[in-house]
Amino acid sequence: MALLSCQDLSLGYEGKPILEHISFEVNAGDYLCIVGENGSGKSTLMKTILGLIRPMKGRVETGEGLRQNEIGYLPQQTLVQRDFPASVYEIVLSGCQGRQGLRPFYTKADKALAWENIRRMEIEPLAQRCYRELSGGQQQRVLLARALCATRKLLLLDEPVAGLDPRVTTEMYQLIANLNRKDGITVVMISHDLEAALRYATHILHIGARIYCGSVTDYLSSETGAPWLMKGGRKA
Repeated sequence: MALLSCQDLSLGYEGKPILEHISFEVNAGDYLCIVGENGSGKSTLMKTILGLIRPMKGRVETGEGLRQNEIGYLPQQTLVQRDFPASVYEIVLSGCQGRQGLRPFYTKADKALAWENIRRMEIEPLAQRCYRELSGGQQQRVLLARALCATRKLLLLDEPVAGLDPRVTTEMYQLIANLNRKDGITVVMISHDLEAALRYATHILHIGARIYCGSVTDYLSSETGAPWLMKGGRKA
Protein backbone atom coordinates (compact mmCIF):
# COMPACT_ATOMS: atom_id res chain seq x y z
CA MET A 1 0.00 0.00 0.00
CA ALA A 2 1.14 3.58 -0.66
CA LEU A 3 2.43 5.65 2.25
CA LEU A 4 -0.25 8.25 1.46
CA SER A 5 -3.32 7.86 -0.75
CA CYS A 6 -5.90 10.53 -1.63
CA GLN A 7 -8.97 9.16 -3.39
CA ASP A 8 -11.51 11.30 -5.29
CA LEU A 9 -11.10 14.25 -2.94
CA SER A 10 -13.30 17.33 -3.20
CA LEU A 11 -12.28 20.21 -0.97
CA GLY A 12 -13.81 23.55 -0.09
CA TYR A 13 -15.36 25.79 2.53
CA GLU A 14 -18.99 26.39 3.53
CA GLY A 15 -20.20 23.94 0.92
CA LYS A 16 -18.37 25.64 -1.95
CA PRO A 17 -15.75 23.43 -3.64
CA ILE A 18 -12.38 24.85 -4.66
CA LEU A 19 -10.85 21.56 -5.76
CA GLU A 20 -12.70 18.49 -7.00
CA HIS A 21 -12.04 14.86 -7.94
CA ILE A 22 -8.35 14.73 -7.10
CA SER A 23 -6.69 11.35 -6.66
CA PHE A 24 -3.02 10.54 -6.19
CA GLU A 25 -0.63 8.35 -4.22
CA VAL A 26 2.70 9.01 -2.56
CA ASN A 27 5.05 6.07 -2.06
CA ALA A 28 7.82 5.75 0.52
CA GLY A 29 10.89 7.65 -0.64
CA ASP A 30 9.05 9.97 -3.04
CA TYR A 31 9.67 13.71 -3.17
CA LEU A 32 6.42 15.23 -4.42
CA CYS A 33 6.10 18.93 -5.22
CA ILE A 34 2.63 20.44 -5.41
CA VAL A 35 2.46 23.35 -7.87
CA GLY A 36 -0.29 25.53 -9.32
CA GLU A 37 -1.74 29.02 -9.35
CA ASN A 38 -2.49 30.94 -6.15
CA GLY A 39 -5.90 29.99 -4.80
CA SER A 40 -5.94 26.62 -6.55
CA GLY A 41 -6.28 24.74 -3.25
CA LYS A 42 -2.72 23.60 -2.52
CA SER A 43 -2.64 24.59 1.16
CA THR A 44 -6.20 23.36 1.66
CA LEU A 45 -5.16 19.97 0.28
CA MET A 46 -2.21 19.81 2.68
CA LYS A 47 -4.42 20.68 5.67
CA THR A 48 -6.85 17.98 4.57
CA ILE A 49 -4.06 15.40 4.47
CA LEU A 50 -3.19 16.42 8.04
CA GLY A 51 -6.80 16.04 9.16
CA LEU A 52 -7.15 19.75 9.97
CA ILE A 53 -9.92 20.13 7.37
CA ARG A 54 -12.54 17.53 6.50
CA PRO A 55 -12.95 16.77 2.79
CA MET A 56 -16.32 17.44 1.20
CA LYS A 57 -15.95 14.12 -0.57
CA GLY A 58 -13.42 11.31 -0.84
CA ARG A 59 -10.89 10.08 1.67
CA VAL A 60 -7.26 10.24 2.74
CA GLU A 61 -5.54 7.01 3.77
CA THR A 62 -2.08 6.24 5.13
CA GLY A 63 -0.16 2.99 4.80
CA GLU A 64 2.94 1.24 6.09
CA GLY A 65 1.86 1.79 9.68
CA LEU A 66 1.94 5.59 9.38
CA ARG A 67 -0.45 7.38 11.72
CA GLN A 68 -1.67 10.92 11.19
CA ASN A 69 0.08 12.18 14.33
CA GLU A 70 3.37 10.84 12.93
CA ILE A 71 3.46 13.28 10.00
CA GLY A 72 5.91 16.17 10.28
CA TYR A 73 4.44 19.51 9.20
CA LEU A 74 6.11 22.83 8.44
CA PRO A 75 3.36 25.40 7.76
CA GLN A 76 3.70 28.91 6.40
CA GLN A 77 4.63 31.26 9.23
CA THR A 78 2.57 34.24 10.33
CA LEU A 79 4.12 37.43 11.71
CA VAL A 80 2.93 36.47 15.20
CA GLN A 81 4.62 33.08 14.98
CA ARG A 82 7.91 34.65 13.86
CA ASP A 83 7.87 36.70 17.07
CA PHE A 84 7.30 33.72 19.39
CA PRO A 85 9.22 34.23 22.70
CA ALA A 86 10.61 30.73 23.29
CA SER A 87 14.05 29.19 22.99
CA VAL A 88 15.10 27.20 19.93
CA TYR A 89 15.35 24.04 22.07
CA GLU A 90 11.83 24.51 23.46
CA ILE A 91 10.34 24.92 20.00
CA VAL A 92 12.14 21.88 18.58
CA LEU A 93 11.15 19.77 21.59
CA SER A 94 7.49 20.74 21.10
CA GLY A 95 7.55 18.65 17.92
CA CYS A 96 7.36 15.59 20.19
CA GLN A 97 3.93 16.56 21.54
CA GLY A 98 2.00 14.41 19.08
CA ARG A 99 3.61 11.26 20.50
CA GLN A 100 3.08 12.18 24.16
CA GLY A 101 -0.49 10.93 24.42
CA LEU A 102 -1.66 11.57 27.98
CA ARG A 103 1.86 12.03 29.35
CA PRO A 104 2.16 15.52 30.90
CA PHE A 105 5.93 15.71 30.45
CA TYR A 106 8.65 14.99 27.91
CA THR A 107 10.67 11.81 28.29
CA LYS A 108 14.43 11.37 28.13
CA ALA A 109 13.93 9.91 24.66
CA ASP A 110 11.97 12.99 23.54
CA LYS A 111 14.76 15.29 24.70
CA ALA A 112 17.41 13.16 23.01
CA LEU A 113 15.41 13.28 19.76
CA ALA A 114 15.16 17.06 19.97
CA TRP A 115 18.93 17.38 20.34
CA GLU A 116 19.46 14.89 17.50
CA ASN A 117 17.40 17.05 15.13
CA ILE A 118 18.98 20.29 16.38
CA ARG A 119 22.35 18.83 15.39
CA ARG A 120 20.90 17.47 12.16
CA MET A 121 19.84 20.98 11.12
CA GLU A 122 23.20 22.41 12.26
CA ILE A 123 21.63 24.83 14.77
CA GLU A 124 23.24 23.55 17.97
CA PRO A 125 24.92 26.93 18.70
CA LEU A 126 21.45 28.52 18.59
CA ALA A 127 19.76 26.08 20.97
CA GLN A 128 19.40 28.50 23.89
CA ARG A 129 18.73 31.57 21.74
CA CYS A 130 15.27 33.15 21.63
CA TYR A 131 13.49 32.10 18.45
CA ARG A 132 12.27 35.60 17.60
CA GLU A 133 15.86 36.89 17.50
CA LEU A 134 16.83 34.58 14.64
CA SER A 135 17.02 35.29 10.92
CA GLY A 136 14.35 33.88 8.60
CA GLY A 137 16.63 31.10 7.42
CA GLN A 138 17.56 30.11 10.98
CA GLN A 139 13.90 30.06 11.97
CA GLN A 140 13.08 27.72 9.09
CA ARG A 141 15.83 25.33 10.21
CA VAL A 142 14.32 25.38 13.71
CA LEU A 143 10.85 24.60 12.36
CA LEU A 144 12.23 21.83 10.16
CA ALA A 145 13.96 20.31 13.19
CA ARG A 146 10.65 20.54 15.05
CA ALA A 147 8.81 18.78 12.20
CA LEU A 148 11.43 16.02 12.21
CA CYS A 149 10.69 15.34 15.89
CA ALA A 150 7.19 14.30 14.82
CA THR A 151 8.19 11.86 12.07
CA ARG A 152 10.68 9.44 10.64
CA LYS A 153 8.62 8.82 7.51
CA LEU A 154 6.72 11.78 6.01
CA LEU A 155 7.27 15.55 5.93
CA LEU A 156 4.66 18.03 4.65
CA LEU A 157 6.18 21.42 3.84
CA ASP A 158 4.13 24.48 2.85
CA GLU A 159 6.42 26.85 0.91
CA PRO A 160 9.40 26.36 3.24
CA VAL A 161 11.60 28.91 1.41
CA ALA A 162 9.09 31.77 1.19
CA GLY A 163 10.78 35.10 1.94
CA LEU A 164 14.31 33.69 2.12
CA ASP A 165 17.21 35.15 0.15
CA PRO A 166 18.68 33.10 -2.74
CA ARG A 167 21.65 31.68 -0.80
CA VAL A 168 19.53 30.56 2.16
CA THR A 169 16.89 29.21 -0.23
CA THR A 170 19.48 26.98 -1.90
CA GLU A 171 20.69 25.77 1.51
CA MET A 172 17.14 24.93 2.58
CA TYR A 173 16.43 23.04 -0.64
CA GLN A 174 19.62 21.05 -0.16
CA LEU A 175 18.73 20.20 3.45
CA ILE A 176 15.34 18.90 2.34
CA ALA A 177 16.88 16.93 -0.54
CA ASN A 178 19.34 15.29 1.86
CA LEU A 179 16.53 14.30 4.22
CA ASN A 180 14.81 12.63 1.26
CA ARG A 181 17.76 11.01 -0.49
CA LYS A 182 20.08 10.17 2.39
CA ASP A 183 17.66 9.65 5.26
CA GLY A 184 14.80 8.17 3.23
CA ILE A 185 12.15 10.59 4.47
CA THR A 186 9.24 11.04 2.07
CA VAL A 187 8.61 14.71 1.24
CA VAL A 188 5.43 16.46 0.06
CA MET A 189 6.13 20.15 -0.55
CA ILE A 190 4.05 23.06 -1.85
CA SER A 191 6.21 25.29 -4.02
CA HIS A 192 5.85 28.34 -6.26
CA ASP A 193 9.33 27.72 -7.65
CA LEU A 194 8.78 25.33 -10.53
CA GLU A 195 12.44 25.36 -11.50
CA ALA A 196 13.44 24.08 -8.07
CA ALA A 197 10.58 21.57 -8.09
CA LEU A 198 11.85 20.11 -11.34
CA ARG A 199 15.41 20.00 -10.02
CA TYR A 200 14.80 18.38 -6.65
CA ALA A 201 11.50 16.47 -6.79
CA THR A 202 10.85 12.99 -8.13
CA HIS A 203 7.14 13.67 -8.76
CA ILE A 204 4.90 16.65 -9.52
CA LEU A 205 1.27 17.21 -8.55
CA HIS A 206 0.00 20.10 -10.67
CA ILE A 207 -3.34 21.56 -9.61
CA GLY A 208 -5.18 23.74 -12.10
CA ALA A 209 -7.56 23.48 -15.04
CA ARG A 210 -5.89 20.13 -15.59
CA ILE A 211 -4.62 17.99 -12.76
CA TYR A 212 -1.43 16.03 -13.27
CA CYS A 213 0.36 13.67 -10.90
CA GLY A 214 3.36 11.69 -12.03
CA SER A 215 7.09 11.71 -12.52
CA VAL A 216 9.03 14.89 -13.27
CA THR A 217 10.18 13.40 -16.58
CA ASP A 218 6.64 12.68 -17.76
CA TYR A 219 5.43 16.07 -16.53
CA LEU A 220 7.76 17.92 -18.88
CA SER A 221 6.05 16.44 -21.94
CA SER A 222 2.52 16.18 -20.54
CA GLU A 223 -0.50 18.22 -21.69
CA THR A 224 -0.38 19.95 -18.31
CA GLY A 225 3.32 20.59 -17.90
CA ALA A 226 4.44 21.54 -21.40
CA PRO A 227 2.08 24.54 -21.85
CA TRP A 228 2.82 25.70 -18.29
CA LEU A 229 6.55 25.75 -18.97
CA MET A 230 6.07 27.60 -22.24
CA LYS A 231 4.22 30.48 -20.55
CA GLY A 232 7.44 32.25 -19.81
CA GLY A 233 8.35 30.90 -16.83
CA ARG A 234 9.73 28.42 -14.53
CA LYS A 235 7.78 29.95 -11.65
CA ALA A 236 4.51 28.31 -10.69
